[in-house]
Amino acid sequence: MSPDEQSERRADGSKTARTVGQLVKYSREVNKSRTVDEVATYALEAAFHVMDGHPSPTVTEVRQGDLCVLETMAAGVETGGEPSAIARRAYESGKTVVLPGKGIPVEYATEDTLVVSPDQLDTRPPADELTIASPTVTTDDVGEIGVVMTIRWPSVESVASHHVKPVEYLADHVATAIQNIRSRERLERARNDLARRKEMIEVYDRLLRHDLGNDLQVITGYSDALVRTVEDDDQIAEYVDKIHTTAVSAADLIDRVGDLVKTLEEEEQPEARPLRPIVADVVETVDAKFPDLTVQCDAGDFDYEVFAGDLLDSIFTNILSNAAVHNEDPVTVDVYAEEPAPDTVVVGFADDGTGVPEEIRDEIFAMGERGPDSDGTGLGLGLARALTESYGGDIAVRTSDAGGADFRVRLDWP
Repeated sequence: MSPDEQSERRADGSKTARTVGQLVKYSREVNKSRTVDEVATYALEAAFHVMDGHPSPTVTEVRQGDLCVLETMAAGVETGGEPSAIARRAYESGKTVVLPGKGIPVEYATEDTLVVSPDQLDTRPPADELTIASPTVTTDDVGEIGVVMTIRWPSVESVASHHVKPVEYLADHVATAIQNIRSRERLERARNDLARRKEMIEVYDRLLRHDLGNDLQVITGYSDALVRTVEDDDQIAEYVDKIHTTAVSAADLIDRVGDLVKTLEEEEQPEARPLRPIVADVVETVDAKFPDLTVQCDAGDFDYEVFAGDLLDSIFTNILSNAAVHNEDPVTVDVYAEEPAPDTVVVGFADDGTGVPEEIRDEIFAMGERGPDSDGTGLGLGLARALTESYGGDIAVRTSDAGGADFRVRLDWP
């Protein structure tokens, strides 16, 4: 090695050390972040301000084999969209991928570095552009989790260690921060699930005592009246009918609450579940039950996994059945999956019925509340929202394009 080469290597090593040293302060902020969006924002700021040449960075999250862009400053790459070809190659190879422009020499590479040409990625970057993508991915009890850090320089003379090593360093720290946040989120979901179950059981207990107590008072009152009017046959027939109806209602309520409490107590913590078969089974079952209900659904639109428990099907069943029960005329429901955000997917139920007035849209989800024309117990939509929230999601309703109701169930996906 010539003296000039030795001098260049020392200069490169010094620049690498300075760059990594400056990234350390950003790493502290990254590790203190409370959300993955904060982590991605700090990562972009660090790369742009610290790395030589003010490059364009992109943070791509890896979750169970799916890649999604969290944040980016690169032209042609969209936040929330698909990763670039080089980011995907880095994930698939498990190596730092270097894509130099035509004629740019690669002066630094290791066995963990993969140098590729534009033809291999089916891309045509400018001749003097350099792009490096470095993955840090681990596997836990849920699956793969991590990031691919991609940095694009508009112009470089050669590929040196002060380009490659800082990208790898930043990828490691960003991945660790995101892994910690996702673990906390799963733990928080589990805690919320337990708290929600306890709250729901308490609500059911209050409903049971209150509603059943009122029903039993009715039975007692009419029974007393029956004794006093035993000679009036017409009155006796009316009272006997009321006694029977109320008793059946009370028994049904006891069975419902008992089954719900038992199911909630036995249900496992939310876990990743395939959405497609659950939606398909619910649609088939409910569609067959109501002759005046038409369901439009493409099962292929639901090829996602979502965090949920064993009662996810009951949430969908309740919402879909409501469309038939609460519309006097035949009704059509479009069951759809909305293009997911980085962390969520929406399952929608849009019908062409009479809709839900805006002034009662919050009330219909209150536990024990009945709609203005409902003769049910008021447990249906309240239970559906409570269950969905226990899984880390939520339910809302809006007006559908056809003027009816559009119930939207948002669920987390891994």
